[in-house]
Amino acid sequence: MTTTFRLMAGAPIVGLSATLTACTTAEAPDPSAPAVDTAVPAPAFQSAVLRDLLKDWEAQKDTMMKIADAMPEDKFGYKSTPPQRSYGEQIMHAALITVDLLKVLGGKAAAPTFTAESATTKADILKALAESYDYGTALLNEQTEATISQPLQDAPSWLGPSTRARVIWTLLVHSMDIYGQMAVYLRLNGIVPPVSRGV
Repeated sequence: MTTTFRLMAGAPIVGLSATLTACTTAEAPDPSAPAVDTAVPAPAFQSAVLRDLLKDWEAQKDTMMKIADAMPEDKFGYKSTPPQRSYGEQIMHAALITVDLLKVLGGKAAAPTFTAESATTKADILKALAESYDYGTALLNEQTEATISQPLQDAPSWLGPSTRARVIWTLLVHSMDIYGQMAVYLRLNGIVPPVSRGV
């Protein structure tokens, strides 16, 4: 009998198989027979998760760098309404949050040292954004199938119990939220976001 469970939204598929054989005569086990390894192998989907995280992380870096560069430098102070962050501040917010949250993963890679105050020009801001993603790539490349799914001991209280993979997913979602706001800023200045050009 084979039972297959499918998870939503392109998540991994885990198959569980069990074969039952009915015998009319029971036989005592042979003590001289070699031991049978009954250990369950590590799920194959773990390596796929790490591979997909790296792929999505690097793709998002490309998307965010292009939209960040799309606004002219003289518009980096633009705000759609006074209470909101400026265009440049939105980019730095994404970069700073990314670095701060990535630090909880541990790892050998050194965290970037930029601050909100140190990045004042468009070039500085784009460099900080790129460094935040490069830091994430370096940390992901340090992971194994086992460590990417390990629960973290010091995850932020607002995030709750989390694995390293969940931290990466959280950052991907957060940066796409910032991307959506940046796209509006561009449109209000008559600029089509790069990924929307030719669509």
